[in-house]
Amino acid sequence: MKLRSAILIILCVIIVDQALKIWIKTHYTIGPVTNILGLDWARLYFIENEGMAWGWKWGGEWGKMLLTLFRLAAVIFGSWYLVRIVKMEYSKGFIICAALIYAGALGNLIDSMFYGLVFEDSTYAVSGIFPPKGYAGFLHGRVVDMLYFPMVNSTFPNWFPFVGGERFQFFSPIFNIADASISIGVITLLLFQKRLVRRKHMEEQPQTVTTSTELGDKAHVM
Repeated sequence: MKLRSAILIILCVIIVDQALKIWIKTHYTIGPVTNILGLDWARLYFIENEGMAWGWKWGGEWGKMLLTLFRLAAVIFGSWYLVRIVKMEYSKGFIICAALIYAGALGNLIDSMFYGLVFEDSTYAVSGIFPPKGYAGFLHGRVVDMLYFPMVNSTFPNWFPFVGGERFQFFSPIFNIADASISIGVITLLLFQKRLVRRKHMEEQPQTVTTSTELGDKAHVM
């Protein structure tokens, strides 16, 4: 697989991710937006995430800045690693998964680095873009999340240990396209690791061994 194909995948994810985030940010305030295709279990729900994926937080403002710097370092390393695995001719599936993970990390990094500068706060009013003063400084932007799929709303049975009688919801996290891209890449690698994490010459090796064995058998017979 060529590097330009991986770059095309990354660009597609980034464009879709950022387009949806900018549309949400410039048209709605924080809170429920609308149901997707009229489905009650598929919704757009606008929130801003100050921390890691799924809303985790760590260390206040300093933690936020360190998290952004970590994302930046991960993207820089990912750029080198992606070029490396393409040159080493890893399998097409592995490169696609790596590109999806890279694109997701880059998409959320853009929010963290620049959204505080280029957007107004969305808590009480629809945000303007490129205001005289943004809602936060460089590296302190909040990641925009909006995809919400509460497919199951139920209650744990009373006999269930520790959580009996409590409300249960699946799937409760609110996420974005970048998060989904990372999750798809990681889950696919975990499920098909042996098949994907291999190089081109490794795929051709069994054929060479088989041919050599057949020639050896024929020579022994003669």
